[in-house]
Order: sequence, then structure tokens, then C-alpha cells
Amino acid sequence: MTAPSHDDVRVAVQAKYASAAKMVLDGQVASCCGPAADCGCGCGPDGEVSPIVIGNYDPDATASLPQDAVLASLGCGNPTALAQLEAGQTVLDLGSGGGIDVLLSAKRVGPTGFAYGLDMTDEMLALAERNKQQAGVANVEFLKGEIEAIPLPDDTVDVIISNCVINLSADKPAVFREAFRVLKPGGYMAVSDIVVQGELPEQIRTDMESWAGCVAGALREDEYLGGLTDAGFVDAGIEVTQVYDIEGVLGAEAAELAAGHGRIVSGFVRATKPA
Repeated sequence: MTAPSHDDVRVAVQAKYASAAKMVLDGQVASCCGPAADCGCGCGPDGEVSPIVIGNYDPDATASLPQDAVLASLGCGNPTALAQLEAGQTVLDLGSGGGIDVLLSAKRVGPTGFAYGLDMTDEMLALAERNKQQAGVANVEFLKGEIEAIPLPDDTVDVIISNCVINLSADKPAVFREAFRVLKPGGYMAVSDIVVQGELPEQIRTDMESWAGCVAGALREDEYLGGLTDAGFVDAGIEVTQVYDIEGVLGAEAAELAAGHGRIVSGFVRATKPA
């Protein structure tokens, strides 16, 4: 079996998340999942809400946000709760989707700080802009682009966050290099992502549905840390935050294939650009 190309992955992921954004924009349902829905990380194999996205945010923290920002959250964690953001910092969210983490970051860094969101999907950007207007925040800008080629100058941001997006890239070394480039010296990455402990079968690794479902493209822990180190980061580490039942994420067939091969987990990944 041949690994999917960068273009194949990009097209599949873009289609999934465009579908998710359209459903929220159209106000069809309180969740993007359902028998006919196709929402990437957000939906399980039978159209139910995936365990990947359940319970990541404290309702008190999101109470002041537009409901659509919360509904469109398809991540595997809550990087804003773990990133130790401070007033006055500039933050960049890779794969910002409907904007929930950007809006939360903007509140944390305050009026002297700034939060960028980067996404490649027009529908998600439209949803994020609507949520920004409804939230009434001024220190936010959403950018169109790919996380492998960040449209910002060198040494621009203090903190990079991301929520279950880096695993979707078919060129993770480029993502890590770009993250390193745009961070200021002494800046850091603080991202939530899916990682694998052990190995996944090739049938899962090459399956496009599993790619868009946030599993097939997930790196092993050692690969993730090695990629960050190769890009120039120091003090890289992964804290496991949740262990998933593979059947609940990808279905019974994939669970049977993966039995005994490894675990799928979400983790909080942190790494620093040397000062």
C-alpha cells in the first residue's frame, strides 16, 4: 500500500472540515455529527460524537463565547488551558477552525496581546470571522493558509497552540520548521495532538478516512519529539492526557486490525525555541 500524498491528504481534510463548518453555519444541528454527517475528528464511525472531542472544555470557560465557536470545536484537548498564556503575548493557533481557541487566547492575553488563527478552509474561516464579530473581540485576526507554510514573518509570535491539527499534515517536518521560524527566540509551542504509542497497521496508516479522522497521520511519541528536536526546538515533551478506545474512534474493523499493535492517545506537547 502507498502512503497518501500531501495533496491527497489536504483535499480530504479540507472537504471534511468544510462539511463540518457548513453544518454549523447553516444551524442544522447542535452537533455536526449524525447518520449522514462527515466531520473529521468530530464524529465516530457510526455518526455519533467522537470520544476525541468530548469534554475538552470547561463550560464556564466557554460560556461567554458564541455557541457556534463551541459547536465547531473538533479538537482533542484544550491547549489554552495548558499553555500558560500571559497578558501581552502574541499567540498563533495552527488550524484554528471555528476559532474557539483563538477567542479563548485573546481573552487570556488581553488587549495588549494578540491572537492569530490560521486555517486553509474557507468555510471554517467564514465561521471563525462570524464568531469573532459575535464575540466582539478586536485583538484577533484569522489568516488563510497551510500550517506547512505559515503566512507570517520570522520571529513574530510568543506562543504557538494547536488542537488536534498537526496530525492531519502529511509533511510534519515542514510544520515544525515553520513553527520554529515564526516563534520569537524563547517562544514555545504548546499543542494538543493525537499521538501513537507503538505502531498502527499499514491498512490504517494508508486509509484516507482514518487520516481525516485524526488517527492515520498521528506520529509515534518518539517521532514527534524527534521531529521537534530536528527543527531546532529544545525541552520537548509529551504529557498524555487521554487514552482512546480504538473501536470508539475508528470502528470495530480498525480496532481488530490494531489489536496488540499500540494505543491511540491525546497528549499535550510542549517545546521551546532557544532564546
